[in-house]
Amino acid sequence: MTDQDTLAPDALGPTLCIGEILAEIVATTTGNGFLEPVPMIGPYPSGAPAIFIDQAGRIGGAAAMVGAVGDDDFGRVNIARLKRDGVDVSGIHTDPTLPTGTAFVRYRPDGARDFVFNMWTSAAGALAWTDAVDAVCTRAGHLHVMGTLLGHQTIWEMTERAATMIKARGGTISLDPNLRKELRGDPQTGSRFAQMVGMADLLLPSGDELYLAADLPPEAGEEAALARLFDLGVKEVAIKRGADGATCALPDGSRIHGAAFAVTELDPTGAGDCFGGAYVACRRLGMPVQQALTYANAAGARNVTFRGPMEGAGTRTELNDFISNTKRLA
Repeated sequence: MTDQDTLAPDALGPTLCIGEILAEIVATTTGNGFLEPVPMIGPYPSGAPAIFIDQAGRIGGAAAMVGAVGDDDFGRVNIARLKRDGVDVSGIHTDPTLPTGTAFVRYRPDGARDFVFNMWTSAAGALAWTDAVDAVCTRAGHLHVMGTLLGHQTIWEMTERAATMIKARGGTISLDPNLRKELRGDPQTGSRFAQMVGMADLLLPSGDELYLAADLPPEAGEEAALARLFDLGVKEVAIKRGADGATCALPDGSRIHGAAFAVTELDPTGAGDCFGGAYVACRRLGMPVQQALTYANAAGARNVTFRGPMEGAGTRTELNDFISNTKRLA
């Protein structure tokens, strides 16, 4: 296996995400929570799977989304954005009674965030396997899975079904672990997570997520964790390191590093999802690891310079300009 054939080619069918679609409202002042009136801006299209798939489509990869929105302006804003950026929205259900899910976000002075969500009691939680969903999954060539969603029963059932279908037709799977150790410790969620790690071709971990995926303590070390994952059948691991860039590890011992870009951060929400969407799309389009890492690092860095979780998702041309004009960190 070379570093160019880990993932199913883009021509096999779109990269698919299943999960929440939200409208995000962002406080424009820092502080602690929402216990007093604060100025806000939005709505912005949001939801981690939606951010990921929007970046995948925007950079030029075939992309599709399965989710649900309400029959309201927040839902229409999301669908319009995804369609504009080349995402197949035929698998998105518009619920006639429930509102589109929302996320209200305020940044604290130290950079941490306070959220108020209306997610699973909104349209975002009204997912179901329909003929439209079946049609999208039948033609998909790759499935991207968010670890945070493995605890949701309906989304888990849909994810497992889609993964089996896509693998059966020669497709591939990527997994962003993004799973707190507290959830990993839940027996049911832990079992689902282990099952997805075992099916994954590509992992996109940050920090201790590498060790959660390998089911090893951090003291075991990065190389031991990678060896365990490769033994489980994972073919590629792209480790997100924030300001230290990103490193791709392959089973043959190759370690390929991509430097981060020097930017002034305005809004970090969505950076990791933009990284992942760009990386998966680039790899499926046949780019070698080094080129994919450059685009992925650029996508994540560019996004944090815009307010709103996917407002900075870049096209190939926009990312080329960003790469040419932005200093790399050592």
